Amino acid sequence: MGASEMCQSGTTLIIIDSQAVKNTCNASVDSKGFCFYKATNGIKRHLAVDTLGFPFFTLCTPANLSDDGGLIELLTQNIDYFRSKPMNIPKITILLDHGYHPDTLKQTLEKVYPQIMRKIKFELSAKPSKAEKTATGKTGFVPVRARWVVERSNAWMERCKSLVKNFERTLSHATTQLNLCFVRLMLKRLAAAS
Repeated sequence: MGASEMCQSGTTLIIIDSQAVKNTCNASVDSKGFCFYKATNGIKRHLAVDTLGFPFFTLCTPANLSDDGGLIELLTQNIDYFRSKPMNIPKITILLDHGYHPDTLKQTLEKVYPQIMRKIKFELSAKPSKAEKTATGKTGFVPVRARWVVERSNAWMERCKSLVKNFERTLSHATTQLNLCFVRLMLKRLAAAS
């Protein structure tokens, strides 16, 4: 299925997240970076998923690249998908957590493709406050509407032993390994359904 056919199929929500994972000794110097937020020396996996949790786009970068920088690179690499989207269908909502900065993303992406904001919109997901957690008797991580889908996708990745850490020498190999994990998962789902 081509990008224009996928656009016309009515996708209206893409959920974004990143995950920092440690490198092993196999990783090359180019793929190493330190993420201060997660205190992780390794790579960062940027994931854009649909409402079922299956990937639209994937990208691996050094862990020191910001979430904004990773998302800009991810969308720029896949800009033809958005170029092919007709103007007369609803905008795609890109749901982000609070580690992203929509204004920065808009300004940078409009330099790459000036009409992109006519086809997408960024939305920050709700974040429950401490008071709201206390009122409902919850502590720690609380799943947020729609955001839990991408968190579940991250959990699926962790079931692939080859993705527990980054064992790959290059970032392109790490991205391929990530994609293979999801291909395997989708094939298993299809086999179970038939």
